[in-house]
Amino acid sequence: MPYDADVVVVGAGLAGLAAAAELADAGRRVIVVEQEPERSLGGQAFWSLGGLFLVDTPEQRRLGVKDSYELALSDWMNTAGFDREEDRWPRRWAEAYVAFAAGEKRSWLNELGVRLFPLVQWAERGCRGPSGPGNSVPRFHIAWGTGPGVLEPFVRRVRAAEEGGLVSLRFRHRVTELLREDGAFCGVAGEVLEPDPAERGAPSSRRVVGEFELRAQAVVVASGGIGANHELVRRNWPARYGEPPREMLSGVPDHVDGLMLGIVREAGGNVIGEDRMWNYPEGVANHSPVWSRHGIRILPGPSSLWLDATGEPLPFPLIPGADALGALEYIARSGHGYSWFVLNRRILGKEFALSGSEQNPDLTGRSWPSVLRRALPAAPAPVEEFARRSPEFVEARAPEELARKMNALTGRPLVDPARLREVIEARDRQVASGLGKDPQLAAIRSARRFVGDRLIRVAKPHRLMDPAAGPLVAVRLSILTRKTLGGLETDLSARVLGRNGEPMAGLYAAGEASGFGGGGMHGYRALEGTFLGGCLFSGRVAGRAAAAGVG
Repeated sequence: MPYDADVVVVGAGLAGLAAAAELADAGRRVIVVEQEPERSLGGQAFWSLGGLFLVDTPEQRRLGVKDSYELALSDWMNTAGFDREEDRWPRRWAEAYVAFAAGEKRSWLNELGVRLFPLVQWAERGCRGPSGPGNSVPRFHIAWGTGPGVLEPFVRRVRAAEEGGLVSLRFRHRVTELLREDGAFCGVAGEVLEPDPAERGAPSSRRVVGEFELRAQAVVVASGGIGANHELVRRNWPARYGEPPREMLSGVPDHVDGLMLGIVREAGGNVIGEDRMWNYPEGVANHSPVWSRHGIRILPGPSSLWLDATGEPLPFPLIPGADALGALEYIARSGHGYSWFVLNRRILGKEFALSGSEQNPDLTGRSWPSVLRRALPAAPAPVEEFARRSPEFVEARAPEELARKMNALTGRPLVDPARLREVIEARDRQVASGLGKDPQLAAIRSARRFVGDRLIRVAKPHRLMDPAAGPLVAVRLSILTRKTLGGLETDLSARVLGRNGEPMAGLYAAGEASGFGGGGMHGYRALEGTFLGGCLFSGRVAGRAAAAGVG
């Protein structure tokens, strides 16, 4: 039977676009099938802050940061915590990816037109010692233009190949079956969904209006993870975290449903690390939601007090910005699905940022005048607007009033007003001493030694109840689903492995569907800035390998 294309790519997110671009560059004919409307081309990468994990870059060196492949690999392995027999390929992907991040990744992206914001950010700092999880140095490079800026060159390459007749984009095509012939995968079949004018990221119709079948010499699965499918998230919830929370927010659009993983599993593909996922504890409901249960992550500096639902401080080193997954585990095990940041307006103005391209119009729009305003004492305009419109933020002049507002927000009198004053005053006494024994304050002072943190990220230590820095602010934080760390097991050529450990002929996987490579190259935890890069790296590998594997 004649082929419709050399390769079918399932999913038009960043990983799928990277794979399709590489296939087209190699002269292969490609069909990209995507269940969403054309407006959602690029998938969830469009909504990202554009963070890229890079090692020993000119941007780091200009800021006095001393980084190396060896240090980055050590940080990665200490953070991933690989400890399972099935971690063979994830570990090898991790080694290959760190080498890529320390090698050609920056120059490759630069050649494609991706530029970087000069102030490198320090995400997932960790505070558990040199052998614990976290980044030893700042490595979070924000793309100029955020997520859309990362997507641009890959959309451009695929659109150019489309004009040249090498790529065909088929939107509203939902795959329900992988085709197989003589032991090799040879295409896909599925349903055509009705046209839908839904805006990018908004839920789209699932009404079926037809069927399709496409034949090819190979299939690349780049269908994403499970973050919007809360049933799957709860089914795979790590036992080490206790019971999953009753209510969660979604950090990804509704179409991130994980259904394609089940289809590949039914066809014999091996899915590993399903209990490994990267959800955040610092989510707040979007006051203007685009998708269902739409949540935004707060990107905090280290100065806020992090309290559990009862108003008790989380134990060190669970401070803002240090160990997101450790904090999530602690909060989930507390029996409550939420926690609190307590701070003041000065800290809010200096330290709060919101994740996502739409919440950072200065970086997304590449506006230097707007970016420079971040150095001013006031909160960036999007943060100020979000705090004003969100019911999750409450303000008060005194701890007792703040506690009453916190309890009113939840409808549960869990925060004792007297105890909240005690917690805040204990922290303020440590600040006033000039020295003190509070390890969080020590971490704050250490962070301010880095020029990027001192300029735009970390407030100078001061009393929370300093009248000049007030009023006090409390923010209710919910658990926010986001990234799937496990996935389809693949070898270093992105070939999907069967349950017998052998490659499945004609079947490849990339991006979140493959755990960003190998079935989970992050292990249990991630260093941040590694998800877009993981899509790019695994998509590039899958595209090049599939191109070489077809006649």
